[in-house]
Amino acid sequence: MALSVLDLFSVGIGPSSSHTVGPMRAAKLFADGLKGDGQLASTARVQSELFGSLGATGRGHGSDKAVVLGLQGLEPETVNTFTADDQVAAAALNAELHVAGSHRVDFNWEEDVVLHRRKSLPAHPNGMTFRAFDRTGAVLSERSFYSIGGGFVVDGDAEGADKVVADDTVLPYPFSTADELLQICSREGMSISDVMLANELTWRSEAELREELLGLWAVMKECVQNGCNAEGILPGGLKVTRRAPSLFRTLTASAATAEAAAATPSPVQAPADPLLAMEWVNLFALAVNEENAAGGRIVTAPTNGAAGIVPAVLHYYVKFVPGADDDGVVRFLLAAAAVGILFKTNASISGAEVGCQGEVGSACSMAAAGLCEVLGGTPAQVENAAEVGIEHNLGLTCDPVGGLVQIPCIERNAIASVKAINAARLALHGDGSHKVSLDKAIKTMRDTGADMKTKYKETSRGGLAVNVIEC
Repeated sequence: MALSVLDLFSVGIGPSSSHTVGPMRAAKLFADGLKGDGQLASTARVQSELFGSLGATGRGHGSDKAVVLGLQGLEPETVNTFTADDQVAAAALNAELHVAGSHRVDFNWEEDVVLHRRKSLPAHPNGMTFRAFDRTGAVLSERSFYSIGGGFVVDGDAEGADKVVADDTVLPYPFSTADELLQICSREGMSISDVMLANELTWRSEAELREELLGLWAVMKECVQNGCNAEGILPGGLKVTRRAPSLFRTLTASAATAEAAAATPSPVQAPADPLLAMEWVNLFALAVNEENAAGGRIVTAPTNGAAGIVPAVLHYYVKFVPGADDDGVVRFLLAAAAVGILFKTNASISGAEVGCQGEVGSACSMAAAGLCEVLGGTPAQVENAAEVGIEHNLGLTCDPVGGLVQIPCIERNAIASVKAINAARLALHGDGSHKVSLDKAIKTMRDTGADMKTKYKETSRGGLAVNVIEC
């Protein structure tokens, strides 16, 4: 199975990759299938059923809205995030859908988008079934899909809990474990980003890849900027106030004061805050995840629930590391994706399957690897950084209060971003040798997720979700 860096990082819409982006893609696949099979003209009604975690937290995650948008031919990469809610409201108010963007059918919100809070499909917690009916009520088409994390969607006949349709592309340096990746690096004298780049060139030219990755970086930067400028209360009923704008003003003012002090040195001058960089990292992560919670445009990295970590650490690299440049951004994303591929292949990045360790834990590990790479780490040090990043997120539960990607998700991204930087810097002080390998840590995450009770895996039936009163 061949996975690309562009499989791990993609432009999407908040608040969830598995619960918003995945259902939107699945719904569009179903609508496109009706059109491709010549059944669209005969379709009089379409029904969507969401199961498992999708059914339990779908309202808070926008899964119901996502399938409505997807059925109407919209995609997470290009949907207008400012008008998406209005488009869903119009469909409900006018009692009509335009399937595949063109074919009008009657639509009843209560009957045609059904969330099953206590039922699941067999292959994965994030299951959904779509049906198209003709005017007599006969079923024209029925298909099930699974949203398996990070916006990945597989058809209902997938085998096992987390099967990705295999890409038969033959890579020059295939790897499925960190040990194999390190062996390639040692044998060929390559860095981890070098290995990823060589593999990526089987799909696209280096110039095309660079354009794609820097395009993703541009979306990340725009997301941070939007999050720093957007005041107010996040949607959903928890009345969570956006904190990024006020923190941005505070940090900007502090920076101006520091510059003024530097220009007029005093014999008695307090030293600069040694933790100021951490404050900025907190800001970057909060800005992204508040935008995500509001349904804004984000980069899935590798999921929406953990979308603030890689951008926050990348912003740290650009703002605080001397000599940072676009080449470093590209290398960062390539190394991070190599680690993400290991999680996707050998465990899971789905909170509904393994808890938040699969989302925030994976992203922390990826960001640590990317930063270690661009700070000059050897392949062994990069692997060490990635292992530290996941080891200290093992067992992390996914217990969103109110089914919303807000509490504890937003702060959790900020804390994990700082943790990723610490992991990278810690690894750089060693020679790459350590007792627990990344492969063993990933296996432990998978096993821990299997042992974890369902109520701690994105169902909002355990943990903070039942101990914090919604108000």
